[in-house]
Amino acid sequence: MFNRELVKGSTSILVLQLLAERDMYGYELVKEIEQRSDNHIQMKEGTLYPGLHKLEKQGYIEHYWQQQEKGPGRKYYRITAEGCEMLSERTSEWHRYVQIMNGLIGRNEV
Repeated sequence: MFNRELVKGSTSILVLQLLAERDMYGYELVKEIEQRSDNHIQMKEGTLYPGLHKLEKQGYIEHYWQQQEKGPGRKYYRITAEGCEMLSERTSEWHRYVQIMNGLIGRNEV
């Protein structure tokens, strides 16, 4: 498991990436992150939902309600056009950051 602050700082890019692939509801996002990271990244609701609300307030994602056959409706999130642009920018920034950090800690040449 990774340091909580590392996960918190990565929430936006993780959420935007997953929502670029398909619309998801909150619990589904948590489970998808855990599965894809082989349980190395476990995101708590206290991290995810404030992140979702912030992204929505910024206009990068939006939500809609979908009725379920059994039980109450679910709040699904989807990425907006602005969110797709932000994801592209953040992904480029992330790759550059990783490259620089690897150089700084002596793993790869920058």
